[in-house]
Amino acid sequence: MHELSIARSIIGAVHEEASRQGATSVLELELVVGPLSGVEIPSLEFGLQVLSRGSVLEHAALHITSPKAEGRCLDCATCFGLEFHYAECPSCGSFRTEVLSGRELKISSIVIE
Repeated sequence: MHELSIARSIIGAVHEEASRQGATSVLELELVVGPLSGVEIPSLEFGLQVLSRGSVLEHAALHITSPKAEGRCLDCATCFGLEFHYAECPSCGSFRTEVLSGRELKISSIVIE
Protein backbone atom coordinates (compact mmCIF):
# COMPACT_ATOMS: atom_id res chain seq x y z
CA MET A 1 0.00 0.00 0.00
CA HIS A 2 2.26 2.75 -1.30
CA GLU A 3 -0.50 5.30 -0.79
CA LEU A 4 0.66 5.72 2.83
CA SER A 5 4.12 6.80 1.72
CA ILE A 6 2.54 9.13 -0.85
CA ALA A 7 0.28 10.57 1.86
CA ARG A 8 3.33 11.06 4.08
CA SER A 9 5.13 12.92 1.28
CA ILE A 10 2.10 15.13 0.61
CA ILE A 11 1.77 15.96 4.30
CA GLY A 12 5.48 16.77 4.48
CA ALA A 13 5.24 19.13 1.51
CA VAL A 14 2.14 20.83 2.93
CA HIS A 15 3.78 21.19 6.37
CA GLU A 16 6.84 22.72 4.75
CA GLU A 17 4.77 25.27 2.83
CA ALA A 18 2.57 26.07 5.85
CA SER A 19 5.67 26.60 7.98
CA ARG A 20 7.28 28.77 5.31
CA GLN A 21 4.12 30.92 5.22
CA GLY A 22 3.80 31.04 9.03
CA ALA A 23 0.41 29.31 8.91
CA THR A 24 -1.24 27.81 11.97
CA SER A 25 -3.62 25.56 10.04
CA VAL A 26 -4.52 24.33 6.59
CA LEU A 27 -8.15 24.92 5.64
CA GLU A 28 -8.21 23.14 2.27
CA LEU A 29 -5.98 20.81 0.31
CA GLU A 30 -6.62 20.14 -3.36
CA LEU A 31 -4.95 17.25 -5.16
CA VAL A 32 -4.96 16.04 -8.74
CA VAL A 33 -4.70 12.26 -9.03
CA GLY A 34 -4.85 10.83 -12.54
CA PRO A 35 -6.50 7.47 -13.19
CA LEU A 36 -3.21 6.12 -14.60
CA SER A 37 -1.10 7.31 -11.65
CA GLY A 38 -1.34 3.93 -9.94
CA VAL A 39 -2.79 5.56 -6.82
CA GLU A 40 -5.98 4.22 -5.25
CA ILE A 41 -7.83 7.37 -4.20
CA PRO A 42 -9.72 5.81 -1.23
CA SER A 43 -6.44 4.46 0.16
CA LEU A 44 -4.77 7.86 -0.28
CA GLU A 45 -7.69 9.57 1.47
CA PHE A 46 -7.42 7.11 4.34
CA GLY A 47 -3.68 7.64 4.63
CA LEU A 48 -4.07 11.41 4.65
CA GLN A 49 -6.81 11.19 7.29
CA VAL A 50 -4.78 8.96 9.61
CA LEU A 51 -1.38 10.62 9.16
CA SER A 52 -2.67 14.20 9.46
CA ARG A 53 -4.06 13.73 12.99
CA GLY A 54 -2.54 16.27 15.35
CA SER A 55 -1.04 18.31 12.51
CA VAL A 56 -1.92 21.59 10.78
CA LEU A 57 -3.77 19.43 8.24
CA GLU A 58 -6.03 17.67 10.73
CA HIS A 59 -9.17 19.69 9.95
CA ALA A 60 -8.44 20.53 6.32
CA ALA A 61 -11.08 19.88 3.70
CA LEU A 62 -9.66 17.49 1.12
CA HIS A 63 -10.64 17.83 -2.54
CA ILE A 64 -9.34 15.34 -5.10
CA THR A 65 -9.94 15.68 -8.81
CA SER A 66 -9.17 12.97 -11.32
CA PRO A 67 -8.77 14.21 -14.90
CA LYS A 68 -9.60 12.01 -17.86
CA ALA A 69 -6.77 9.89 -19.19
CA GLU A 70 -6.01 10.65 -22.81
CA GLY A 71 -3.64 9.18 -25.34
CA ARG A 72 -2.50 9.76 -28.91
CA CYS A 73 -1.72 7.28 -31.64
CA LEU A 74 1.86 7.61 -32.89
CA ASP A 75 0.85 6.28 -36.31
CA CYS A 76 -2.26 8.30 -37.22
CA ALA A 77 -2.21 11.06 -34.52
CA THR A 78 -5.74 10.29 -33.31
CA CYS A 79 -6.37 11.41 -29.71
CA PHE A 80 -8.63 9.22 -27.59
CA GLY A 81 -9.62 8.39 -24.02
CA LEU A 82 -7.58 5.76 -22.19
CA GLU A 83 -8.53 3.25 -19.53
CA PHE A 84 -5.09 1.62 -19.40
CA HIS A 85 -1.50 2.66 -20.15
CA TYR A 86 -1.48 0.60 -23.34
CA ALA A 87 -4.45 0.72 -25.66
CA GLU A 88 -5.38 0.11 -29.25
CA CYS A 89 -6.03 3.17 -31.37
CA PRO A 90 -9.75 3.29 -32.15
CA SER A 91 -9.02 4.71 -35.62
CA CYS A 92 -6.23 2.57 -37.07
CA GLY A 93 -5.80 -0.30 -34.59
CA SER A 94 -2.17 0.51 -33.80
CA PHE A 95 -0.78 -0.14 -30.33
CA ARG A 96 1.91 2.52 -30.82
CA THR A 97 0.34 5.08 -28.53
CA GLU A 98 1.50 7.61 -25.97
CA VAL A 99 -0.16 8.81 -22.79
CA LEU A 100 -0.94 12.53 -22.90
CA SER A 101 -2.66 12.85 -19.53
CA GLY A 102 -3.86 10.75 -16.65
CA ARG A 103 -0.60 10.09 -14.76
CA GLU A 104 -0.82 13.25 -12.66
CA LEU A 105 -0.20 13.19 -8.93
CA LYS A 106 0.21 16.70 -7.58
CA ILE A 107 -0.86 19.25 -5.01
CA SER A 108 -2.86 21.82 -6.96
CA SER A 109 -3.85 24.15 -4.12
CA ILE A 110 -3.35 24.73 -0.40
CA VAL A 111 -5.54 27.18 1.53
CA ILE A 112 -3.82 28.15 4.78
CA GLU A 113 -4.64 30.28 7.80
